[in-house]
Amino acid sequence: MGAAVQQSSSGSGGRRRGRRRGRVQPMAEINVTPFVDVMLVLLIIFMVAAPLMTVGVPVDLPKTAAGALPGDEEEPLTVTMTAGGDIQIQTTSVARDDLVIKLRAIAAERSSDRVYLRADGAIAYSDVMQIMGALNAGGFSNVGLVTDVGGPALDGAPAGAADGGSGSGPDQ
Repeated sequence: MGAAVQQSSSGSGGRRRGRRRGRVQPMAEINVTPFVDVMLVLLIIFMVAAPLMTVGVPVDLPKTAAGALPGDEEEPLTVTMTAGGDIQIQTTSVARDDLVIKLRAIAAERSSDRVYLRADGAIAYSDVMQIMGALNAGGFSNVGLVTDVGGPALDGAPAGAADGGSGSGPDQ
């Protein structure tokens, strides 16, 4: 029940030459805890800030049970029709007479022919169709009508139970 001490036979009293006993070896491991803490804080900041960065004009969208369209690589082009009759491309107001000219200029710079049309639910159907015709004349043949979820499914299913999509439906 004892511990044995082994002496080296070199005669130096068990001490190695050139090495001090009180010196601490440098740590050869990377401490990733501060890095993980910073990354988690940044993740939380971006999760909170991302919904605030959406581009849009406040519009009372009609409700439907249609599913979402697949996403694109480039930022989607959005044309908005407000209840007051204003037309906006992204957030820039455009006169009805200049709409086709501006759309042609935008279509020349974009690789995708997809455009999303957001129209207030109070706008007459004929006005929406006129803007869709202008979108087609401007070079955009792939038009998606943006709606809110929770509308009637018209198949007897409860509202919102159809696809569970984000609320835009295609119209071509």
